[in-house]
Amino acid sequence: MENQNGTAVKSNNPAPTVEQINADRITQLANKYWAPHTTDSHLPFNPQIVEDIYVQEICASKFSIRRIMMLEFSQYLENFLWPNYSATNATRAHTMSIVVMVNEKFRERVQVWEAFEKSPEHFPEFFQKVLEACLEAGIMDFDLKEQTALIVFLNHCFNSMEVLLVREEVKRLVSLSMWISLQQGRRESEFRKYPKWRKYWKILRKKDSPDLKEKLEWERKFLHKLMIKFMTILETILEEGPLLPDKVRYCERFLELVIDLEALLPTRRFFNTVMDDCHLVVRCQLSNLLHRSEGGLFGQHDVIMNSRFRVKQCGS
Repeated sequence: MENQNGTAVKSNNPAPTVEQINADRITQLANKYWAPHTTDSHLPFNPQIVEDIYVQEICASKFSIRRIMMLEFSQYLENFLWPNYSATNATRAHTMSIVVMVNEKFRERVQVWEAFEKSPEHFPEFFQKVLEACLEAGIMDFDLKEQTALIVFLNHCFNSMEVLLVREEVKRLVSLSMWISLQQGRRESEFRKYPKWRKYWKILRKKDSPDLKEKLEWERKFLHKLMIKFMTILETILEEGPLLPDKVRYCERFLELVIDLEALLPTRRFFNTVMDDCHLVVRCQLSNLLHRSEGGLFGQHDVIMNSRFRVKQCGS
């Protein structure tokens, strides 16, 4: 079991017995719809089952690791969620359920992407829905568990660039074209320092299809907008008073994403400049969270992020 900072702690709840697993609602549903040993008697796919499981087993349990482990044990992702995913009719609950199950597979350190590689046709549309969910406006406190799950999933994707299916989606978010988010003066300054990038920039702009311009620009501005959203949430934290643990966790996870983007050569080259243009490092250092007792892990992440940012700025 993990606490809110991801640290392993002793659980007061013993592992479920075989009898408890067999009697569990998730096991009973799996036997009816997706368990591999009951294939001959499966009922037809019912999208309401996905909705009910997401609301009752994931959200109502506050993303309980124990409940999510039960879903993973039943092979929920590979036998029910992904085989029945369709970009045209996928609900938010269906998309979020896949995100949660992928995160659980990474937590358990088991094979993650095999199910997607076997049936890859809907992955681009699924990934787009994830990106859109990451940028949803009007995020209230009760939405932060979902938003944190999305950030964790996104980080797993950036750290899985060796998987072709994933790399094809994430590479567009961190290419030279993301410099469209820079202020014009800053972009010109960078081009003066690195003249070859100006040449590549012009080539990229010429290659853009007019029909895809809106979509391409949305992707290129995604990480910039995500940083703005993070800073907006960070600045809602006051110097004193109650502080929702989920808000702290979101901020911690976001800095973990930034740290990993700065650590990976394929992602940091152009991302670093956009991050600097957003003044992300400075905004974190001026934040109230950094000076609150709840911000210990956030502060550690901030130190790592700042050191990697400075190394990159020095040309390393």
